Amino acid sequence: MRRIAILFAAVLAVATPVAAAGQAAPDVTVAGEIAGADHQTYREVRFDVPEGVERITVTLSYDKSNRTVVDMGVWDPARFRGWSGGTRDRFTIAASDATPGYLTGALPAGRWRVLLGVPNARAESRAAYTVNVFFDRGDERRASAAIADPPLRAGPGWFRGDLHMHDAHSDGSCQSRAGRRVPCPLFRTVAAAGEAGLDFIAVTDHNTTAHFSGLRELQPYFDALLLIPGIEVTTFGGHANIFGPTRFVDFRVGTAGVPDVRTLQRDVAAAGAIMSLNHPALPSGEQCMGCGWTWPETDFSAVTAIEAINGTMTEGPYAGLGFWYARLNEGHRLTGIAASDNHDPDVTAGNPPPGPAPIGRPRTVVHARDLSTPAILDGIRAGNVFLDVEGTANRLLEVEAEAGGQRAVMGGALPGRRGVAIRAHVVGAAEASAELVRNGEPVGARQPVGSDDARLTMRLEATQACGWIAVNVLSGAGRPLLIGNPVYLTCR
Repeated sequence: MRRIAILFAAVLAVATPVAAAGQAAPDVTVAGEIAGADHQTYREVRFDVPEGVERITVTLSYDKSNRTVVDMGVWDPARFRGWSGGTRDRFTIAASDATPGYLTGALPAGRWRVLLGVPNARAESRAAYTVNVFFDRGDERRASAAIADPPLRAGPGWFRGDLHMHDAHSDGSCQSRAGRRVPCPLFRTVAAAGEAGLDFIAVTDHNTTAHFSGLRELQPYFDALLLIPGIEVTTFGGHANIFGPTRFVDFRVGTAGVPDVRTLQRDVAAAGAIMSLNHPALPSGEQCMGCGWTWPETDFSAVTAIEAINGTMTEGPYAGLGFWYARLNEGHRLTGIAASDNHDPDVTAGNPPPGPAPIGRPRTVVHARDLSTPAILDGIRAGNVFLDVEGTANRLLEVEAEAGGQRAVMGGALPGRRGVAIRAHVVGAAEASAELVRNGEPVGARQPVGSDDARLTMRLEATQACGWIAVNVLSGAGRPLLIGNPVYLTCR
């Protein structure tokens, strides 16, 4: 058992790491006491960072009952890394992002120092404090867990989001206050998403993590909108969004460090992210360099999602729907998603293809256990997801299939040998019709939805119940309004 260093009063010591007692246990704990003699002085709490640490999170707790006040900052072995005074009780630092007031960058191994400033300690007071230090290292993500925000909304439900957009950290632009076209500040993009009534967004600037610190800064202010860190990994053979990475992922496929796309995919997983292929059916060439997905050695078991709808491209050969359906027909289980790919938060609705789309149109609607980044990512993995093409606030598509006494929602699987009953709950599309899709092709006649809150039943015979099925909702003109994810049918 590793020891806990205890510091008292004016004693300075180096902390020894604490044995892990569960996933959230700190790597280092330092305890001590602030006394009246410490009034308007500084105290160092030293700790050692080993090689290979990718993130450091520090938390401070202390007894405030006697109006003791403790400020906090930190130095690495060579330089000052930030100060938050008495504003925060924790901070995080990584190469990709840091708490506001702290500097991103490499985390050198060696002796680090948390500086505790004491602007106030009454003459006879005594206040116990504890400093905990957490590391992300190898497969352990204690520092990430220690800085994770609680869910913005507790409890399960359907959450509406946009999973692809850009700002000044890559190629997003907008009009300045004087009317000039300028790189658009991240705040404008996030504010537009809030005004659109979304529950979550992923900001996915090209190949960079530069926007991650900005998302940390904005999240407390946008407390009804979940801000998911993302990267559009832009390669010569296609673009992919990765959602929830804890660090930079090297995009240079074809170099010594990233010799092939499967190496890239392994690094995405090691960074804690999930992967979605963007606008995969687009042509690749001078008009859109590397836009279509063309890597022949792609490991689709390491792909979570396909961007079936990108912006206003809902139909035709360049839409991702056909690419997604083709991969499903190959036997891959992939969640279909939709996103605006917005590059200007001032864009409004009404642009015909291939015009730009406003933030929030289309939307990916995810059933998740709560509104948090882990829950949304798990919801995408599970596949109980539908695509709202027009980006409405209330349209709903719930699908449940039943076969042989078993039931499954979208993303689930059923034995199909005895035939399948499919029930669809459709809200907000009274003038539309519902279509059953089997292995990418419509089955039977469309059913009129008929009301703003409709429940429809469809059936497949046992001879048809093999592969996958989905329910889509179409307008009177046959345009897609809601696109459902598959229920997978086993026929062996």
